[in-house]
Amino acid sequence: MRRPSNAELAEEAPLAYKDVEKVVEVVRLAGIARKVARLSLSACSKADRFTPCSRGGDMPEKGDKEALEKAREDMAEGKAPTTAAGEFVREEIHHVREGKHGARSPKQAIAIGLSKARRAGVKLPPPAGGKVSAEVQRKAEQDIARGRKHKPPSGRRSRAIAGALRRESREAASRQALSRQALTAAARRSASERSRAAKKASATKGPAQRRAAARKAARTREAHP
Repeated sequence: MRRPSNAELAEEAPLAYKDVEKVVEVVRLAGIARKVARLSLSACSKADRFTPCSRGGDMPEKGDKEALEKAREDMAEGKAPTTAAGEFVREEIHHVREGKHGARSPKQAIAIGLSKARRAGVKLPPPAGGKVSAEVQRKAEQDIARGRKHKPPSGRRSRAIAGALRRESREAASRQALSRQALTAAARRSASERSRAAKKASATKGPAQRRAAARKAARTREAHP
């Protein structure tokens, strides 16, 4: 058995669990069920505690576990899959800013985050047809299919991708670059689409979060009149 720490190893010790025979006997005496067979354990496998948001999905990398935990909290609170996927995008932007790797553009950093979200099991649908290229559509569908499985990512491929990204610039995560990307994305939406997105975002926030978002928007308008 291999665990990150002795504390987590202790959680797997036999004494950490109730005696199953006593539990079965209590259930029988309560009339909830009756004994029909006795099974013997031959093997036991337990997933990492940072399990994907749904069944299946790639095991997350070490730096993405915090994003996964936040995404699971978002889904538990009934927030949209796009909100949960945003946790991975935010984490990816932090990775670029911290120098863990670079990105060719803000669009690439966002795409990496969305890909990780889908592979981790976040039920984020692929982009609508006609809005993206066939290659992007196919990649999203592959990520969704991968998210239904439980398979660790290829070490060789992960190292190759990480090496290529380290050679890219960190300017893609700058505030100016992200601002330009947001303006470009907003310009492609119609007024009705922007209105629906704003109402949806507002519905998922509490009063305190809405006030904080309004203050942030006001500061942005003052800085960019």
